[in-house]
Amino acid sequence: MSHGFDLDGRLEQREAKDLRRHLEVAESVSARTRFADDPKGGPAEFGQEAVVFASNNYLGLADDGRVQCAAELGARTVGTGAGASRLVTGDTRVHRGLERDLAACKGTERALVFSSGYAANIGTIDALAPDVVFSDELNHASIIDGCRVGASETVVYDHCESDDLRAKMERRAAGADEDERWLVVTDSVFSMDGDVAPLSAICDVADEFGAWLMVDEAHATGLFGEGGGGLVQREGLSDRVDVQLGTLSKALASQGGYVAGDEALVEYLLNAARSFVFSTGLSPPSAAAAREALRVARETDRAAALWDTVATLRDGLEAMGYEVLGETQILPVVVGDRGDALELADRLRDHGVVAPAIRPPTVPEGTARIRVAPTATHTAEDIAQCLDAFRTAGEEVGVL
Repeated sequence: MSHGFDLDGRLEQREAKDLRRHLEVAESVSARTRFADDPKGGPAEFGQEAVVFASNNYLGLADDGRVQCAAELGARTVGTGAGASRLVTGDTRVHRGLERDLAACKGTERALVFSSGYAANIGTIDALAPDVVFSDELNHASIIDGCRVGASETVVYDHCESDDLRAKMERRAAGADEDERWLVVTDSVFSMDGDVAPLSAICDVADEFGAWLMVDEAHATGLFGEGGGGLVQREGLSDRVDVQLGTLSKALASQGGYVAGDEALVEYLLNAARSFVFSTGLSPPSAAAAREALRVARETDRAAALWDTVATLRDGLEAMGYEVLGETQILPVVVGDRGDALELADRLRDHGVVAPAIRPPTVPEGTARIRVAPTATHTAEDIAQCLDAFRTAGEEVGVL
């Protein structure tokens, strides 16, 4: 008899289902970089340069000199690590400055920075401890896990369907106690479909039933709205969304997550969110880098180059005959069959373009796709190479 874990067997099962993944060492985070030939570790032996259309570094700021200098200054003046929880000795002027800027960007009274966006979602839902969470069916895994940890009950509504949300809230209300606490949670931009939640309609439904609304702007912060606040700001809904949440690791080119809201929310979370209370504070270099990236996003038209690239890629891919989903900077190119999607990704790589295959169970059966994620720093040459690779690889695989 054995009570251990057959991890080799589990890995073999993943391999058989085309679900096993491997780490791969990148030489840099630039739009063009090289990758180590051996994905299992050891000394890096980098191969040929490739153009990367697989990064969430949407504004291309992760290797921007201004952001790098800010990180260096944060390390030199404050330290490389916070050294303790923010509630012990890990709260620094760098953290406070970042939180002030985030609150100003989001149009809220205060903001609170977590060690990651994942920690922000888990900690916030757990601390609020809702009796019922109404969650979009395509919400990010961190929201799903937050519901598992913190909610007494989770009701999943059809993706981006405010009418289904209303219907399910009506059914739940029929037998609900008057003092039940309800929370509606949605991403604003969905990372695998590149589409956008109908935030105004969701606000209407939440208001109708007296529920709180939490919106995760992970893929929208820095890109939408005046000053890069996100889709909540673009739609003028700051005063109707109770909890605005996001990450610092995508357009803001750093690490960490944040929650923005009124004074009472932030004060409560810094006392009750376990992923905040019991975690070492975000490293000062990361906080300083995120603050500078936020400044660049708010004070420049950096996003304009990204949107030009998105339009060129979408037009070019659709002209070839590809189906491209969404309406944002994320361009899901639908292939259908998982095997074809994996082969297409491999052929793209052969032609010097890195764009990953996304397959079930991450997406529904029959909708395997290539997820194309451009950045503001891709050049006209990069874009042309991407489109040429899709044309050639598509013909080779037989999907065009």
